[in-house]
Amino acid sequence: MRIVLGVAGGIAAYKAVLLLRILREQGHAVRVVPTRASLEFVGRATWEALSGEPVTTDVFEDVDQVAHVAVGKTADLVLVAPATADLLARAAAGRADDLLTASLLVARCPVLLAPAMHTEMWEHPATVANVATLRSRGVHVLEPAVGRLTGTDTGAGRLPEPEVIAAAALRLLEPPVEQDLRGRRVVVSGGGTREPLDPVRFLGNRSSGRQGAALARTAAQRGAEVTFVAANVAADVLTEAGAGVQVVPVETGEELRRAVRGAARDADVVVMAAAVADYRPASVADAKLKKSGDDPVLRLVETTDVLRELVTDPPRTDQVVVGFAAETGDATGTVLDHARAKALRKGADLLVVNAVGDGRGFGTTTNEITVLDRAGDVVTQAAGTKGEVAHAVWDTVVPVVDIRSPRPGGAATLRA
Repeated sequence: MRIVLGVAGGIAAYKAVLLLRILREQGHAVRVVPTRASLEFVGRATWEALSGEPVTTDVFEDVDQVAHVAVGKTADLVLVAPATADLLARAAAGRADDLLTASLLVARCPVLLAPAMHTEMWEHPATVANVATLRSRGVHVLEPAVGRLTGTDTGAGRLPEPEVIAAAALRLLEPPVEQDLRGRRVVVSGGGTREPLDPVRFLGNRSSGRQGAALARTAAQRGAEVTFVAANVAADVLTEAGAGVQVVPVETGEELRRAVRGAARDADVVVMAAAVADYRPASVADAKLKKSGDDPVLRLVETTDVLRELVTDPPRTDQVVVGFAAETGDATGTVLDHARAKALRKGADLLVVNAVGDGRGFGTTTNEITVLDRAGDVVTQAAGTKGEVAHAVWDTVVPVVDIRSPRPGGAATLRA
């Protein structure tokens, strides 16, 4: 896809460098269009080196190529990050006094703006009105993050992290999908559970919940009524799940178990994508544990195997259960060896396997999976963004659901 990355003149422009790299690594052609003020923060040479394309800011540059029209007109997506208060105001007013605002006027593709500014600017009635105007015209405007701003200030107005912006942008490029889950109820768990040691510490894992959020979002896109049981999932990841998804926040493995089983009573499909702790501390201290000079011994007990329980004691007999297995491989076997053993042991209808560690799986925007059936045989494989992987999972799950619980009459229809 051809993406125009606009960069307005704010200190958060440095994050757009990382955003550019993410988009390029996923195979997209990116033309950077900075405002003149933004070049005070990140120079032209940086943008040209990382994008591999020329960088211009003014409508009087590349006049022979009619750049002020061609750049936006030929784009599949226009993304502006950061979008300052000034940029929002000029875009809302329909100004075309530089290449970026001119490109916004001629673009007929999806447009996504990622605001970044001080809290007072974001909350000012003029900015609020400008954002409402842009959204009424079909422009997608992200909510800014809350956190540290320039200097010592903290509040709403922080530019979302590049991974979050990239995920939101690439969702706009997703093609229409079949409504093959319409009328189905789906439960997806995601994130990583935390088992408390004391009021301060816990045993946890590195799962961000991004794959679970992608599974929830894509199921909703395909027509399902979705409940997302989210274990310690950050707010920006929950945003990726989408507004139409019911979110149930949980912390521990037992809380997740209760939430999943409660939601699963009416579900056609349960997808256990969460990284649930295998062990928890045998006891939880009432006060913070202090150093004593000795090496403490921590006694652990096994947690309930939620996936196995869903198989042996299903809330519904016609329910399809999908498990996830994050494996590293070791001296006793490969990732696939351990996954096949787990498929036989757990008994889920399908088991989605992915290798983790060394920058793979946890916390990334991409994933690579192998799907096994309950006998441990490979059903399919997929790689790509977590959204693409999620669709591949549903492509495998839907036929199983339709066999297990046939629906009268309804052929799948394309989403408008």
